[in-house]
Amino acid sequence: MKRIMIAELSSYLNQEVVVSGWIHRLRKLGKIAFIILRDKSGLVQCVIDTKTIDIKDLKLEAVIKIKGKVKLAQGKSESLEIQVISIDMLSPANEDLPIEINKENMDISLDVMLNNRALSLRNPKLGAVLKVKAVLAQAFSEFLIKNDFTQIFTPKIVAQGTEGGSNLFELNYFETKAYLAQSPQFYKQMMVGAGFERVFEIGHVYRAESHDTKRHLNEYVSLDVEFGFIQDEYEIMELENRLLDFMMKEVESKCSRELELLGAQLPKVPYQIPKMKLSEAISILNEKYNLNDLQTDLSPKGEKLISEYIRGEYNSDFVFITHYPQSKRPMYTMPYGEGETRSFDLLFRGLEITTGGQRIHNYTQLLENIAKRGLSKEQFKDYLYIFKYGMPPHGGFAIGLERITSMLLGFDNVRYASAFPRDKMRLTP
Repeated sequence: MKRIMIAELSSYLNQEVVVSGWIHRLRKLGKIAFIILRDKSGLVQCVIDTKTIDIKDLKLEAVIKIKGKVKLAQGKSESLEIQVISIDMLSPANEDLPIEINKENMDISLDVMLNNRALSLRNPKLGAVLKVKAVLAQAFSEFLIKNDFTQIFTPKIVAQGTEGGSNLFELNYFETKAYLAQSPQFYKQMMVGAGFERVFEIGHVYRAESHDTKRHLNEYVSLDVEFGFIQDEYEIMELENRLLDFMMKEVESKCSRELELLGAQLPKVPYQIPKMKLSEAISILNEKYNLNDLQTDLSPKGEKLISEYIRGEYNSDFVFITHYPQSKRPMYTMPYGEGETRSFDLLFRGLEITTGGQRIHNYTQLLENIAKRGLSKEQFKDYLYIFKYGMPPHGGFAIGLERITSMLLGFDNVRYASAFPRDKMRLTP
């Protein structure tokens, strides 16, 4: 017989089925035993007559195949159970569990959870986090494809960083030095200039920053967008606004079980996410919250406080902070007025999840900006090449997938949203 997923059992009431999965719970009551069986789609109770079926070798997390009849659970009109006919052992659990994964809330530290990551993810709640993360990424792709964007795949081994900085992981590349990519920024701009016009990528990026905070990883997944023939940075923000609305609706539609398990509250994406200049945000933080040490950027505390202010004033979990100073943005960022740029960050529930903006598309202006930063045009010659031959006005943004997942689900540490985090202290498992 064909294996049936647990979530599909309602279509097989009073029929014989075969289900397979892990023993999530096991309870023996003399002549009757109960197994809670778990597969990727859910849990089901299985009722066993121990007079006819031997269960002495069954242990938690053993993988078994059950043949049985689907019935309504006694006293529970809407719940299903399986009356077991036979059990086959597919893979025994050879050792006792190092952590209790069948509890609703696992009472273990984050380090213990991550040290036993493949096992801890069997817990339905913890596994649900990565299901939501996957749907966010799928929705990101789906929206952009529907809007005539082409998915691209850019190198993660590169000859130099995108920003001329030193926060790079160096590696030996045959007879020369190479680095792990900080960002696909140069390549996505080059692909716009190559004639694709509208591109996106979902890929890993690497930042060799020696930090150890709840908001940083040294390897994370970046959702990158770049597109040409734009008017200004507001067109980029408008696209992200619509994109986020679509992503949240897809999570609501496809992850109702996971959201319920996690007790997560989905945000409502405003028709127009509020926008505030950085200078105005700094003034508000100074006057209302006595945060006086900010001049050219927002600190983590500043991000949280300005998000609280926006929530109170506009009832929005999102806010675009715009017009960052040139000193805080890379050399390819389009200048605006005296010292500002056509750039933005997006804060979501107190954390920056996006950086974006309009890029310089004029070759001469880009050369001048590189020189102004004390950088060498020779260092960026492969990037600059396409700008000599006509580049449309363009811009884009990048969303940190772990950050948006964490904020959506109410976690204060991005490591919960990474299957196998890489940070300053963790290189395994």
